[in-house]
Order: sequence, then structure tokens, then C-alpha cells
Amino acid sequence: MFKGRHFDRSVILLCVRWYLAYNLSLRNLEEMMAERGVSVDHATVHRWVTRYSPELLERFNLRKRSVSRRWHVDETYIKVRGQWMYLYRAVDSNGDTVEFWFSARRDLTAAKRFLRKALKRHGRPERIVIDGSQTNREAILNCDTTDRLRDTSRRKLKPIRIRQSQYLSNRIEQDHRAIKRRIRPMLGFKAMDSARVILGGIEMIHMMRKGQAKYACNAQHSLAE
Repeated sequence: MFKGRHFDRSVILLCVRWYLAYNLSLRNLEEMMAERGVSVDHATVHRWVTRYSPELLERFNLRKRSVSRRWHVDETYIKVRGQWMYLYRAVDSNGDTVEFWFSARRDLTAAKRFLRKALKRHGRPERIVIDGSQTNREAILNCDTTDRLRDTSRRKLKPIRIRQSQYLSNRIEQDHRAIKRRIRPMLGFKAMDSARVILGGIEMIHMMRKGQAKYACNAQHSLAE
């Protein structure tokens, strides 16, 4: 994973973790590492973040705890090169992150793609809470119908219950804030691909803070550990 790198993996992982976890700019990290006797350019730190965030997220997902069968689904706005993009997110009834998907559009196709990803990884929920979005409602009905038609088991799958309530969406609205709080100092992303990668890393750190990983010793490790 770190073969051929000029810097030790401890330095790389430290920079990646600090950037994803805290309200620091790339130049902040360049200065902080210089104070520790490590000369690294801010562009190099950015390359580390985009290179290792997907791999760290993939490894985290192998240890991710199961989520409950009651989900809250919503999307929030993220700016990329001055244009608004959309981060689809789902949390369960305990506030744990279920899934996320970054899309250039806010439409039926994007909503269905996000839901298919969530259903494939986490199985069918009993209930999904959404706000007044008819697009999200249609996407859930479509994915649910397709999923039940493809089911080859002998048991009859119950339809996913949909509850539309602005008040009940407060749970996921509050969870959005943790992600937006880290993004705000970045002053917008420059490219869609790098935005998707960095958002995945930020979501991973957020899930780690919520204790969503399983470890052999069942201990709650710190971010550094």
C-alpha cells in the first residue's frame, strides 16, 4: 500500500487523518509538518488524501457494523467549481451512517442509484423516512418493487414502508451538519472526482467517530489507533 513512497507511512496516514478529521487546510498541514521537521508540499498531501481515502474506506467497510432496519434518507448540497452537487445520505434509527452517494444531479436516476447501493450492501429496511420529496418516494417504490420481483426465496417479502415527515427528518439533518462542518473551510471543491474521494474519506472518519467499526478485541479505538 505504501511501497515506493518517499515518506514513512506514519507521516502519510497522519496527514490524511488530520485533513479528513479536522478543519485544516492543505497549507495548514504543510506548516504543521514543517514545525515537526518534515518538509512536505501541500500538493503532495492532497495527492495522499485522494490516493488513500478510497482504500481506507474500503478497508473500513470490511469492519463496519450492521445497521438497523429503519432508515432516514435525504440529500444535502455540496459546491464543486461554483456549481451545486448533491450528496445523498442515509442514517439508521440509531444515527449510524447507512450509505452515501455523491451525484452531479438531483433526480430519479441518482436517487435510485443511491438506494440500490444501500440495499445491495445492507439488505432491505423495514421503513424509510423521507421529507416531502416525491422523487425519493418514487425511487424507493421502484427499487422496492424491483427487489421483490428479483427475489428467488420462497418467503414473501413485505413492501418497504415509507414515511414522509419533515419533523422526523431532523435526525439526518443533524447528521448532515458534521459533514458540512468539515467541508466549509475547504471553500468548495475543484473537481467532481476529487470531491467524491474526499467526501468518502470524511464520511469514513464520521463513521469511525460514531463507533461503527468492529474490532477483534471489541475496544473503542481512537482515530489515531
